[in-house]
Amino acid sequence: MNPQAAVEVELARVVREHAGRLAASLVSLIGDFTTAEDLVQDAVEAALEHWPREGIPSNPDGWLYTVARRRGLDVLRRNARYREKLALAAWPPQSPQDDRLRLIFTCCHPALPRTAQIALTLRVVCGLTTAQIAKAFLIPESTVAQRITRAKRKIADAGIPYRIPDADELGPRLAKVLTVVYLLFNEGYLSSGGERAESRDLAEDADFLATMLGTLMPTEPEVLGLLALIRLHRARAASRFTPSGEIIQLPDQDRTLWDHAAIGDATALIAKAAGFKRPGPYQLQAAILAVHAEARTFEETDWEQIFLLYTMLDGIAPSPVVKLHRAIALRYVSGAREALSEVDKLSDALHGYHLWHATRAELLRDLGSFDKARAADRRALRLTANPAEQSLLRQRINWA
Repeated sequence: MNPQAAVEVELARVVREHAGRLAASLVSLIGDFTTAEDLVQDAVEAALEHWPREGIPSNPDGWLYTVARRRGLDVLRRNARYREKLALAAWPPQSPQDDRLRLIFTCCHPALPRTAQIALTLRVVCGLTTAQIAKAFLIPESTVAQRITRAKRKIADAGIPYRIPDADELGPRLAKVLTVVYLLFNEGYLSSGGERAESRDLAEDADFLATMLGTLMPTEPEVLGLLALIRLHRARAASRFTPSGEIIQLPDQDRTLWDHAAIGDATALIAKAAGFKRPGPYQLQAAILAVHAEARTFEETDWEQIFLLYTMLDGIAPSPVVKLHRAIALRYVSGAREALSEVDKLSDALHGYHLWHATRAELLRDLGSFDKARAADRRALRLTANPAEQSLLRQRINWA
């Protein structure tokens, strides 16, 4: 990355981080998503205009808040109630961390559809524009706008409270928040759209949200597990694609390009989470990634440990996809034939999932069934829209 691009990336990160705090404070203050959102966007646009020329101010929060407050007083001058609230507001708010946490939980309320949760979180917490969200997910801007509008209307009409859930609600509500962040990262890590293989902006947004949760909820082991999982994936980002955008599979990745300091930090997060003795699916997934990351070469990977961890994961969060990954690990423990037997048991559940067909193709190829392998790869090709995956599958079809 050239120096100018690095500066722009850092500037965008700082703006997004502080915009999230501003949004939380304004929603807490005036109790209106739409008004708060408009004020945040005005402040962000001003920052992106002034900060590249003038530098990041010593108090970014105060700078953004001042812009938003002035704009709010202007826009809302006819509304006495909001005007009084804004006029009396002082910076900093008394509990900005609690404000942000309340905002995340509100955006991810279970009464909202999952697509709306993601769009609203990106818009209000991360400060992304509707156009940026639409571009990230390769969907029409009007669709994103509708999702956000409906979500805010649902919050208002249903009287969804702007608060951290009570202790008896926290478990399932936190799980919902973590699911949204996890899905957001997955979309950034390997896009389901048809124009690009990955979206590092989305992956960075997920990292930002997970980091925020880790700061605000440092004793929640699954929060730490998700943060470690994201950090471990991002640690090998430089080795995942060729300069032309082709996928480099794990056995062929240049491990010298991996960020080993980040891997060490993520491993420490896993150890910290384990200390709470409340294992969960994100901790186990992170542990699996850590086993991969700690192997000096692909051949030195401890597949028996990975198979054991997938078995544990299937015990506490069973799913066909987990069973598929467990079968992939079994390939390196007991051979392709036994692994294929396990994969075939998942036919009904995963017949429409491209990675199930791609996995079958690899196992069939190992067993010398090249025609069947090509047929499985062709089926996988029809089921994925990711350009890098499509290119890899076409290569395998031609090679087999």
